[in-house]
Amino acid sequence: MFDMRKPNLICAAALAAGLSWLSQPSAHAASIDKTSRPNIVLIVADDMGYSDLSAFGSEIQTPNLDAIARQGVTLSNYHTAPTCSPTRSMLMSGTDNHIAGVGTMAELVLPEQVGKRGYEGYMTDRVVAFPKLLQANGYRTLMVGKWHLGKTPELSPKARGFDQSFALIEGSADHFTQGGTTDRNPKATYRLNGENIDLPKDFGFSSDYFTRTAIEQIGASTGKPFFAYLAYTAPHWPLQVPTAYLERYRGFYDKGYVNVAEARLKRMKAMGLVAADVQINPGPGVWPTWEQLSPRERALEARRMEIYAAMITNLDDNVGKLVKHLKATGQYDNTVFVFFSDNGAEGSNPEDVTPNNAKWIADNFDNSLENIGKPGSFAGYGPNWARVSSTPFRMYKAFTYEGGIRTAAFIAGPGMRHGEISDAYVSVKDLAPTFLELAKVEHPAVRDSAIEKMQGTSAVAFLKGAHPAVHPADQLQCTELFGRVSLLQGDWKMTFSNTPWGPGKWELFDIRKDPTERLDLAVQNPQVTQKMLSQWQECQARNGINWDEQLAKKIRFGNEIKHYETADKQPL
Repeated sequence: MFDMRKPNLICAAALAAGLSWLSQPSAHAASIDKTSRPNIVLIVADDMGYSDLSAFGSEIQTPNLDAIARQGVTLSNYHTAPTCSPTRSMLMSGTDNHIAGVGTMAELVLPEQVGKRGYEGYMTDRVVAFPKLLQANGYRTLMVGKWHLGKTPELSPKARGFDQSFALIEGSADHFTQGGTTDRNPKATYRLNGENIDLPKDFGFSSDYFTRTAIEQIGASTGKPFFAYLAYTAPHWPLQVPTAYLERYRGFYDKGYVNVAEARLKRMKAMGLVAADVQINPGPGVWPTWEQLSPRERALEARRMEIYAAMITNLDDNVGKLVKHLKATGQYDNTVFVFFSDNGAEGSNPEDVTPNNAKWIADNFDNSLENIGKPGSFAGYGPNWARVSSTPFRMYKAFTYEGGIRTAAFIAGPGMRHGEISDAYVSVKDLAPTFLELAKVEHPAVRDSAIEKMQGTSAVAFLKGAHPAVHPADQLQCTELFGRVSLLQGDWKMTFSNTPWGPGKWELFDIRKDPTERLDLAVQNPQVTQKMLSQWQECQARNGINWDEQLAKKIRFGNEIKHYETADKQPL
């Protein structure tokens, strides 16, 4: 790997004719020294927890991802939105999810949010997706996997800047078939280069097919840099794996939640990912402990986690195939790799996603112990394993506690930090400006005020070791989804969550000393609290956030407590 030269930002094109210029090759692209611009491979896991890679302390074996992480910088303080499509809108636009149009998920728009700016549920044309800019400036742009940013053709990957795409349009699907994941959407939508298709007969398993397709898209070196986006749907439920992986983790989880989490934390401390005095957050106390489960429940719980772990190892094996291809074709040394999970681990029960989903699953799938993980099964692993995946943090997906928004991430590439762990704050919003700087492309908002500016900050100087951080310590970072809020500023974090997951009021944490959010300091620090609440008002105005303290109670998603009432009513 070699040191990339200092970027010389270029303007994509004049904007006098509006955004139509984005579909045309930039006149500047031909004059760029292409050897100084890297390939970029972006790999996104779906609903994977912070501690689920062996590079982050897990017992789950992920040697290929670990190897990439060791070659770059592991980001121990990387943040996303609490769920998938809001994160993906921030990724593509470099803006807050409300600015991009995904102030809530399309599936969960409340009646009072219908028609409101910022709550469209898809990525609007108020923002420019960065692949469109790369495409217009000499990059081949490639995409496989989950899209979840709009269903109509004008909102699809092809329209947002991808030359080639094989995309799941919805947020989830069966991993072996074209089946959907709710009674309201029993068949998933896939598009090949913008055209709806039925899955090919050789589809096999999602992660395997996505990887084969990505390798075909990349092909051999063409002398033209590429951006490849691999948006895996693993390990999102339904928990399923190919036959060869069914026994991979047999018996690993018979010892229960606490033992697995404590072993992970011990390894994380030894790696330097967390401080030696960090303790696991005890959780809200609404679910049974391992010891309180019946033998039948323990067997089902252990099996679900075994399959979940196998899905991650399968994903890692596929990353290994991709790396092998890049090395064999001479493209590896000039490639930047970025990996992260779109949010925290998924603790919600798939049977409770819609009012009728439990019956739909019971009528159409076999979730008996011996069938979990196989085609025709449909299981999630529930809140307690999600909390283990989030070790040591509080809660999981759908929440603005760290377990929902701090995810495993790393970046590696030519001329970048090597073999380091950094606790500098990095946001998913920072990736779009980072990619544009690496590609030497200017965002059009620089010259056109009608286009929303990126709110993220390029991490290139940080990645190359020129700066110790990406953001100033006193810069407020605000995140809101489903009425739950995170405000980060320096060592302080304020958060709001409804009961029983939180107290139903604002909490204040010293996130440096207390990253697992155990000790609320709001009463002891009224000035800090008032200052951050004032800044929260500014954040709402800036991003178009419609919020009140009752909002979090109105959302079905993330408020379920039924895992042990429904998912375990299956025969052994």
